[in-house]
Amino acid sequence: MLKQKQTGEALKKRRGTAPETGAPYVSARGLSVGYPNEVVVADVNFELPPGQALALIGTNGSGKSTLLKTIVGLLPSKGGRLSIFGMPPGNNHARIAYLGQFHHSAFVLPLRVMDVVRMGRFPHHGLWGRMGRQDDDIVRAAMHTMGVERLAEAPLRSLSGGQQRRTYLAQVLAQQADLLVLDEPTTGLDAGGRELYLRAIGDEVCRGASVIIATHNIHDEAALCRQVMLLARKVVSLGAPDEVITPETLLQTFGISVTGEDKPQVFECQDRDDTERLGPNAPRR
Repeated sequence: MLKQKQTGEALKKRRGTAPETGAPYVSARGLSVGYPNEVVVADVNFELPPGQALALIGTNGSGKSTLLKTIVGLLPSKGGRLSIFGMPPGNNHARIAYLGQFHHSAFVLPLRVMDVVRMGRFPHHGLWGRMGRQDDDIVRAAMHTMGVERLAEAPLRSLSGGQQRRTYLAQVLAQQADLLVLDEPTTGLDAGGRELYLRAIGDEVCRGASVIIATHNIHDEAALCRQVMLLARKVVSLGAPDEVITPETLLQTFGISVTGEDKPQVFECQDRDDTERLGPNAPRR
């Protein structure tokens, strides 16, 4: 169970750890990202191994979403090198779960919550592929994890913004991807939804998935991450949260001086009772 600063509970020390061996899932060298006539962020350099998370922190327009879209292959890079699982972006779709900021299907298609979460299994079976009992179990477990199980038959368009966001997060969990790429994932979530999200992402890291999270939040997501990248249309700083998040770097990132803040706590994996390891949160063997 993930404990976080804002709930007033201390993070527990690690007893079991996520795997951190093998080639990095994401590698960027001298990467520039942007649009046809504009470079938004230049000279991005980082590696993300299995079982680690990276938080991209910055204001709107700082380049967070542009970098994420480039990583998942929605935008071509403007220069430098970027590899995902050792290949150019746009390959291995089944291994990447992407949560963007906007979901037009919520307003266009008459989908139920269960339909949306089941879409997380499409990369493994194709749009018309037949799903089995295991897929159904994974979908139910993902809905349970995000607290939308009782809304399974509800039309998506009838839900509040926070409930819709929980549903899309459940879809991400149902994919059981190796790399989760999340753009402002807590937008619209209340305190309970944020707690469920933080626990779920902590479990994903502990089972060996890599996670990249774009966020405005300085502390909650940083507690999940081994690396933090502060962005302000440039890389202000990159490294461990307690080294990167300082009043000086926050001033460069947000244009405000932040004082009196505690250093971010660091999330650690811990052993759980097997009854808690359900569906998309179960560690891979």
